[in-house]
Amino acid sequence: MTAPAHRANPIPNILTGLRLFAGVVMFLILAGATSGFPFADQWMSPDDQFALYRTGFWIFVIAASTDWFDGWLARRWNATSNWGAILDPIADKVLTTGAILGVLTSGSVPQIIIPCGLILFREFAVSALRETMAGRIELPVTLAAKWKTTLQMVALGCQLFARNWDGFGLSFEYLDEFQFFSDVLIWLAAIITLWTGWQYFREARRQMRAI
Repeated sequence: MTAPAHRANPIPNILTGLRLFAGVVMFLILAGATSGFPFADQWMSPDDQFALYRTGFWIFVIAASTDWFDGWLARRWNATSNWGAILDPIADKVLTTGAILGVLTSGSVPQIIIPCGLILFREFAVSALRETMAGRIELPVTLAAKWKTTLQMVALGCQLFARNWDGFGLSFEYLDEFQFFSDVLIWLAAIITLWTGWQYFREARRQMRAI
């Protein structure tokens, strides 16, 4: 009599799926807060818009925290799975892309358009590389890439926090300094993002030469 097959605990994958869904919802809320929906500005007051932006911020914070938590649970419960390995980077990219687009819809941060664009270009390029090379080479997620994702989320969280500054009752006296700090973080995230992207392409080229 054979022993029953081990079934991994589904909670880590559920958290990852919720993060993916939250990224889409957050983007829609942030877009709606800046009149992204047709005719929405006719019935929304400025207070309503700020309330939506705060909601988007908290969704981002909660969803971003699951990026660490679901991986920790999967390792602790020995619940790692191929599906989780596929879904996790997709959820991260959806959340990051949604936050970038949501921040840029505010129209008040032209100084970070370039780093945000570079981050998006790199993410799309690496995703295309993985899809094109699937089955031929192995490109495991590196430690630097994991830290890159963390830095991206911290930087974007700071950008969203700056958009909600007065909603938290903070003095505008320090907003410029915090905004500068947030801008430095997003530029640093863009540099590290490009660097890790170059690492993936270098590794792909090395493996292709060995085939």
